[in-house]
Amino acid sequence: MDFNFSAEDEAFRKEFRSWLHANLPKAGKGEDAADAMREEGSPDDWKRRVEWHKRMHAGGWVGISWPKEYGGRGASLTEQIIYNEELAKVDSPMLVNLLGIMLVGPTIIHWGTEEQKKRYVPKILSADELWCQGYSEPDAGSDAASLKTRAIEEGDYFIVNGQKVWTSDAHHADMCILLVRTDPDAPKHKGISYILVDMHSPGVTVRPLVQITGDANFNEVFFEDVKVPKKNLIGEKNQGWQVAITTLMFERSGLGGGRDMMGQVKEMVELAKTIRSNGHTAWEDSSVRQKLGGFACEAAALRYTGFRQLTRRLKGLPPGPEGSVLKLCASELNVRMNKFVMEMLGPYSQMAFRAPYALDKGKWSYRMLASRALTIAGGTSEIQHNIIGERVLGLPKG
Repeated sequence: MDFNFSAEDEAFRKEFRSWLHANLPKAGKGEDAADAMREEGSPDDWKRRVEWHKRMHAGGWVGISWPKEYGGRGASLTEQIIYNEELAKVDSPMLVNLLGIMLVGPTIIHWGTEEQKKRYVPKILSADELWCQGYSEPDAGSDAASLKTRAIEEGDYFIVNGQKVWTSDAHHADMCILLVRTDPDAPKHKGISYILVDMHSPGVTVRPLVQITGDANFNEVFFEDVKVPKKNLIGEKNQGWQVAITTLMFERSGLGGGRDMMGQVKEMVELAKTIRSNGHTAWEDSSVRQKLGGFACEAAALRYTGFRQLTRRLKGLPPGPEGSVLKLCASELNVRMNKFVMEMLGPYSQMAFRAPYALDKGKWSYRMLASRALTIAGGTSEIQHNIIGERVLGLPKG
C-alpha cells in the first residue's frame, strides 16, 4: 500500500501551508487562538471568527471541494484530505458558516434549481448569509422522520408552525434548512418537505440553550404562522426525505474523519512533560506514557481508516461503513483523551477556561466539557453502533 501523495498533491499542500503561515491569526497573551475562537465567547470572539472566515474566503480557501462554477476550487478527494490535515496541524480557528458549507451548499447544488443555486450558493461561501439546520424536535431527535412541524399551503406561501431544538448557531443564522410535514396523512417518511426559511421572518423566535461549557450556541426555535415562499421548496413537495438524507450524508462524511487526532495526542505529551507531581513530571510515570502511547495508536488507526475510505472513493465506489466507524471512534476517543487529561491535571482540572492560574489557559477543562457534544451531533454514538451492527455486521435488530 502506497501512502505517498502525488507531486501535484504535495504542491497543493505547499501552497496551502504557505498561505496559512502568512495569514493565520496570531494568539495573543499566551492564548490559544483556535480555542479562543471555538467557543461562543464574547461578541469580539465571534467578530474575530467572522474576520477569519472572510480572510479564508478571499484567499479562495472556503468550500474547496465545490465545483469551480459555484465558487469552489473543484478540489480532488486527496486535496480535501490534505486541506483538513494542514488545518489540523495549525489548529486553525473554525469558520463561521460550517453548516452552510458542509451541508446546505452541497445539498442545494445537488437538488436546487438554477435560480436557487445562483441566489444562495455564493453567499454561503462568503458567509454573507449564515445557515442553521432545522431537523431535530423535542419528540423527534435521532428519529428525524417523526417530526411534527407543519406547513400548510396558502396561495404562494407555506404557513409554518412548530418547534425545532438543538439548532446550532440559530442565533446567528440568516437562513435555515427546515423539514416540515406537508401531508400529515402520508406514511412516516412520506409527506415531508424540505424548505428554506428566512430566520428574520415574523413569527420566528430563537431561545438559547446554555450548555455545560457556559456557551449558548445550541438553541430552540419556534415557528408561529411563518410565511415561506413556495419558491423556497427544495426538490418536490412531500418528497423532502430524499433531500434530507442527502444532507445527512454530507453531514456524517464531514464529521467522520476529517480531524487528525494525533495533533491532540502531541499536545497531551507536551502537557505531561510540564505537569509535576510527587517531585517528577507526569511524563516520567511509565503508566502515563503507556496511556498516551495507546491514544497515539488509536489516533493512527483512525487516520488509516480514513485512508481506507479515501481509497474507496478514489475507486469510484460510494462511501462505505468507514464514515460511521470514524465518527463513532473519533468522538469517543476524544472524550477518553480529555478525561485522562483531567486526571493528569489533578486539582488544576477544576479551573475553568481562561481562569487565572489555569494551565494552558484552562483549555483542557473546556475541551472536556465540550467533547460530549460530538458523541451526539450528526447521529449519536448509539445510532452509529446500530448502523455498524445492522448494516455492516448483519446483526439482528435489538
